[in-house]
Amino acid sequence: MSELKKLIIDDVEVEVDPALTLIQACEQAGVEIPRFCYHERLSIAGNCRMCLVEVVGGPPKPAASCAMQVKDLRPGPEGLPPVVKTNSPMVKKAREGVMEFLLINHPLDCPICDQGGECDLQDQAMAYGVDFSRFREPKRAADTLDLGPLVGTAMTRCISCTRCVRFITEVAGMPELGQTGRGEDSEITSYLGQTLDSEMQGNIVDLCPVGALTSKPYAFTARPWELTKTETIDVMDALGSNIRVDTKGREVMRILPRNHDGVNEEWLSDKSRNAWDGLRRQRLDKPYIRENGKLRAASWDEALGKAAEAMKSGKVAGLVGDLAPVEAVFALKELIEGIGGVVECRNDGAKLPAGNRSAYVGTATIEDIENAGAIMLIGTNPRTEAPVLNARIRKAWSRGAKVGLVGAPVDLTYDYFHLGTGRDGVRKLLEGSHEDALSRETIVIVGMGALTTSGGKGALADAMAFAEATESKFMVLHTAASRVGALDVGAVNAGGIEGALDGATAVYNLGADEVDIAEGPTVIYQGSHGDRGAHRADIILPAAAWTEENGVFVNTEGRPQLAMRAGFPPGDAKENWAILRALSAEMDATLEYDSLAQLRAKLIEAVPHLKNIDDVPENDWQPVEAGGEGSGEFGEAVTAHFLTNPVLRASPLMGELQRNARDRKAGKLAAELLAVK
Repeated sequence: MSELKKLIIDDVEVEVDPALTLIQACEQAGVEIPRFCYHERLSIAGNCRMCLVEVVGGPPKPAASCAMQVKDLRPGPEGLPPVVKTNSPMVKKAREGVMEFLLINHPLDCPICDQGGECDLQDQAMAYGVDFSRFREPKRAADTLDLGPLVGTAMTRCISCTRCVRFITEVAGMPELGQTGRGEDSEITSYLGQTLDSEMQGNIVDLCPVGALTSKPYAFTARPWELTKTETIDVMDALGSNIRVDTKGREVMRILPRNHDGVNEEWLSDKSRNAWDGLRRQRLDKPYIRENGKLRAASWDEALGKAAEAMKSGKVAGLVGDLAPVEAVFALKELIEGIGGVVECRNDGAKLPAGNRSAYVGTATIEDIENAGAIMLIGTNPRTEAPVLNARIRKAWSRGAKVGLVGAPVDLTYDYFHLGTGRDGVRKLLEGSHEDALSRETIVIVGMGALTTSGGKGALADAMAFAEATESKFMVLHTAASRVGALDVGAVNAGGIEGALDGATAVYNLGADEVDIAEGPTVIYQGSHGDRGAHRADIILPAAAWTEENGVFVNTEGRPQLAMRAGFPPGDAKENWAILRALSAEMDATLEYDSLAQLRAKLIEAVPHLKNIDDVPENDWQPVEAGGEGSGEFGEAVTAHFLTNPVLRASPLMGELQRNARDRKAGKLAAELLAVK
């Protein structure tokens, strides 16, 4: 950091980094500056002029504080610090003038606008506007855009702040929006009238300071002051984005991102933002037992009795699904292993070693990616596996980082060097020169596309060897929110998923809907949705979804985070840990806790780092021994981005998004589309 520079803001002397803009310096001094176009994570546009301030001794007109740096200020008389005023008569008059111009064409839509109550224009009009208008001419109107099923538009309200254009171009890397025309004819529009293709397009709704862009699924359903707000964690991918769940009564009405610089900054992927749609549908709300090939409703006592009876005879296998909190996984492990059974969480066959955190988590944090000089992606497509993480990689690329990919060539929204499609590519990297990687901060990210192949163990060993040879940080990009936490508690067995199911007479399925279980064993399914797991089940125990119980989830970088209850499960469904506790009593193998607090105490005793919520533990480097032949191609870990778990598959909106993505991938020409119409 360069030497701090003194300046006086509203008669208060402060010292700030000279590279800061005036608007940032004012924020550090505790002075609020109104703005519409400025956003700290986007490039500077300087086109709304709402952030005007007076620079004493400068030009006799107000200056845009977002576009002027502290180092550009001239010192005052006799070398005194430069003086900035944010509430002088000149500034007040300038802001009122800007606000009056903004409201010339803005419609009086507040009573029907979804942005009402959360609108920057409303708030700033109250603070800086006047109570009359001198404009008598007719207002201008603009056509409504069709941007797809997620973003609703009312472009007459648009004030041309260009936040949406800058986000979709710079952060999402999909330049599908732009501004055309000049003066009164200027408007934001999409390229050739197309719908948006980005997996992060919903963020432009949060960025819009007026009601020009709104959430289509949420439209006209609730007002912000009617909603109960709960700060929690997203589990639609393994990133662990910080979110806020807004509920109205029992229903989840919307999901919004929370700022966390170490995880998701303030962005959220579209499937995480709109997953609430699936929380309402295909829910399991009572226990069921299969008789003569058909499921019938049962009481909890009967269902638990049947489950206990099935588990007492023969070998029992426990499967951990992708959305299970750590507490439930720990309770399942204690219950199943206590009766001589085995538990497995690597349902996709990933060759991840238990007990070696550096091999299944790594040594890098998500924040490290931002400052990396080189990033090597091995068997992963972060755009589909974790879109917000992909945006962070793109940020590093835009700052000059080199990106390499070993795996199937895909569109990642940034340029990369394609270095092979399988394990052979990693071996070539190992054998080649490492001078370029050694000269810069390098991060190696290995994904499930490499680790789920037959040579997955060798691919992991090669990737770790490459990280060691290049003195790089190492990260494993998971696709399941529960995977790292389950590995932390040791929910694995030596034979993997095949070994767990081999010879099992009963299978306890804790929400593992992506596993095909052959005929034979009795399957007890504990989950929230009537998905694939429930279709195969002989006994169904209805459980809470992740928004309906408190739980710990560990994200892909190994950071424990708390998911908080935002509502209650429907019908007779119960919390996951409570079902397992009740079943243990039915089996005469009662678990040693009667509350979630007691369970957590035992969990932390077994895995101490889980008590440090929101901290990323440092992992000791333990290279994996090479083993397992196979130089085949790396696969795709995620083939249907919007349908990766039961909550998403229950959502009609996610089905529409996946269908749209499939049609785009088919790549029909415009002439073909016209012919179809």
